[in-house]
Amino acid sequence: MIVERTKFIFITGGVCSGLGKGIASASIGAILRSAGFSVFSLKLDPYLNIDPGTMSPYQHGEVYVTDDGTETDLDLGHYERFIDVSLTRLSNLTTGRIYEKVLKGERSGAYLGKTIQIIPHITNEIKDYIKLAASESQADFVLIEIGGTVGDIEGEPYLEAARQFKQEIGSENVLFIHLTLLPFLRTSGELKTKPTQMSVRELYRRGIQPDIILVRSDKPVTKEAIQKIALFADVCESAVIPAPTVRTIYEVPINFEKKYNISKIIFEKLQVASRKTRLEDWENLVKKIVTNHKKKMPIALVGKYNENHDAYISVIEALKSACYFHNVSLELVWVNASKLEKNDQSEYKKLAKVAGIVVPGGFGHRGVEGKIMAAKYAREHKKPYLGLCLGMQVATIEFARHALNTQDANSTEFNPKTANPVIHILPGHTAEEEKGGTLRLGSYPCILGKDSLSHKAYQKSRIDERHRHRYEFNMNYRERLEKAGLRIAGLSPDKRLVEIIELKDHPFFVASQFHPEFKSRPLRPHPLFRDFIKASLK
Repeated sequence: MIVERTKFIFITGGVCSGLGKGIASASIGAILRSAGFSVFSLKLDPYLNIDPGTMSPYQHGEVYVTDDGTETDLDLGHYERFIDVSLTRLSNLTTGRIYEKVLKGERSGAYLGKTIQIIPHITNEIKDYIKLAASESQADFVLIEIGGTVGDIEGEPYLEAARQFKQEIGSENVLFIHLTLLPFLRTSGELKTKPTQMSVRELYRRGIQPDIILVRSDKPVTKEAIQKIALFADVCESAVIPAPTVRTIYEVPINFEKKYNISKIIFEKLQVASRKTRLEDWENLVKKIVTNHKKKMPIALVGKYNENHDAYISVIEALKSACYFHNVSLELVWVNASKLEKNDQSEYKKLAKVAGIVVPGGFGHRGVEGKIMAAKYAREHKKPYLGLCLGMQVATIEFARHALNTQDANSTEFNPKTANPVIHILPGHTAEEEKGGTLRLGSYPCILGKDSLSHKAYQKSRIDERHRHRYEFNMNYRERLEKAGLRIAGLSPDKRLVEIIELKDHPFFVASQFHPEFKSRPLRPHPLFRDFIKASLK
């Protein structure tokens, strides 16, 4: 099953969570890709959920969706944006999925009466999954991020599987990178290396020797600190690489490679012939980001999970990338949809001060009327509007209320008894079914109308975009809404599902049933985001 030429890099974290393992992993992937290697990324998540699809955005941030319809951890968004590879179901594994498979096997008699244990049954499943990812991707490098922090109980099987994996396929094929924190104590005025030492010691206890240590710090890392870490962690000083807080996350690959030549260490450790890395595109992007700080583009993001910005991380990065393309800097104005629907005037006045309005996705009725108010403001004031998933549905509801002259137009998600269900549940589904994995998920084709703003943006008639929703535009209202000025800009190939709506008498009012943010890249912004920012500049 395993591909002999594949090299494996495990990325672990220490001291505390939230240090940026995902960004570090994605950055290393970008460096290897720039040298011409093929890269595949995998996130091992220790939680017992089957996938993050039913998790609250407040707890877990956004749910990222791959082309094949897998609901995954948000770190896969970072991987795709940095590595520019479309990942698959094999890019995210949870403890819940492992246990589900093993227990189903036990019930069916697959283990022939054996006692099922963490070792070897759970660890074998983890190792087999990694091998399958390598086999199916045929990648030169597979990057494996282990979620959580070394010392977490739930992460133990993954670390043990990683230890065994190195023993089985050879030390020349496996490399360990450990990301850890160097806290700064203001009273003593110094960076403290002891937490890193203890974190590495925790790895040692699990039989893992890190080959590279990335040290996160908000302060410059001194030579003395590097020497101390190298001594206690038993690695070369050159393998202790500072990971300072930088101006933009897209500067991280440049920092690792240009300042510390991380690729050279990786190639030597894994016995790979050295190749020249080419990061000119990333350097040009960072230069553009840094020099455009004075040119601000105020954009409203009308959300319902604003307390956790990670809930909209792909939307934010897509907006930033579109702004970079137009040589401006994003000034994100957070508008609370729940406050809007309560007629909070300070919140409502924010809409007048921005150049464009984005209404992103979400679930549940809370804040929906506030999102509808934002769509109405954009329609009436001719302000550029970009609706994403729920943002398309609320725009449809708002326009229907205007066109049909009734406040009763709604979605059956929010009012099951509405007399005008302009948005209704997916055909063949019910509101009572299980929530996990029952949405319309993954990449679907869409045919664009040639007279649409969307066709002008994409410059082609057929597109493929990623979905994550349960409700759809009700085709029974299509004719009436089109006569009133709604443009159906995108349809499924069988013409049964509306994928994009626009307003005919508006400079830029575009709303998609899909999530275009998932396919935006920092070096190649998504066409809809790009043209939305272009319209907002006017």
